[in-house]
Amino acid sequence: MSKILVFGHRNPDTDAIGAAIGLASLEAALGSDVEAVALGRPSLETAFALEHFGLDAPRVIETAAPSDVMLVDHNERQQSVADITDVTVLKVIDHHRIANFETAAPLYVRIEPVGCTCTILTRMYAENGVDIPRPEAGIMLSAIISDTLLFNSPTCTDADRAAAAELAAIAGVDVDEYGDALLRAGTALGDEPASAIIGRDSKSFAMGPKTVRVSQLTTVDSAEVLDRRDEFLAAMTAEKDAAGYDLYLLLITDVIACDSDLLVVGEPVAAVERALGVTVADGHTFGKGIVSRKKQIVPQLTEVLDV
Repeated sequence: MSKILVFGHRNPDTDAIGAAIGLASLEAALGSDVEAVALGRPSLETAFALEHFGLDAPRVIETAAPSDVMLVDHNERQQSVADITDVTVLKVIDHHRIANFETAAPLYVRIEPVGCTCTILTRMYAENGVDIPRPEAGIMLSAIISDTLLFNSPTCTDADRAAAAELAAIAGVDVDEYGDALLRAGTALGDEPASAIIGRDSKSFAMGPKTVRVSQLTTVDSAEVLDRRDEFLAAMTAEKDAAGYDLYLLLITDVIACDSDLLVVGEPVAAVERALGVTVADGHTFGKGIVSRKKQIVPQLTEVLDV
């Protein structure tokens, strides 16, 4: 029988990969034959964390059949593996909304309104009486830091802070010192083309009759990113047209100021303005205090478009 595959969403961020590694380690300790895999290569941030804690990047897959699967950090089918409708989903561990998801057989589902999937997994280790190995603690801590922007995101909860403190003790790192290094590692633009950069952390959402793509890019220098605004807008437009998205949004989040610039292509732009209380001019607007796609973009835009 094939190994059970554990994976997060496409264009994986640190939580998608960290949660896959964390759940696979827990399941293995409980006697399951599992493998953590990924639906894409790790980002610069995730690669920094993997190297820091001596972990190999999970194998990248395009399809999962004939294996059974466990999903982490997502449940929407357009964010999952290409053949998700052809495999049996055994478990879902997530912290997002539930949408476009159904199964033919019963399964274990655990979804909690916390800032990071790895916060849930930290509890699951304790509930099952399994010690968290240091490398797994390190990558799970990295996921919490990433998803909560070092506890500055409105998605952050006391549970995330408590889990991070527990994981940092196991991993042997100072949360603030390591967290600052981790976030900075993920902000480098390098010489990558805009088309690659916007795909680093990107998700698609069904919102009423519209399909919306929302990417997020973290930075410590928003001006550096905005100097390439025309390049980013062109790349977003090309991907929107090729994939058939109605709207494409790029959230450029300053991890120091905890604000975001937002680039927008497609229609209806008026829905973005109404949902976020902003004015978009030449494909650009500024979102004071907006840092969370999950809490400050997707629900508001869904409400406006879901008519």
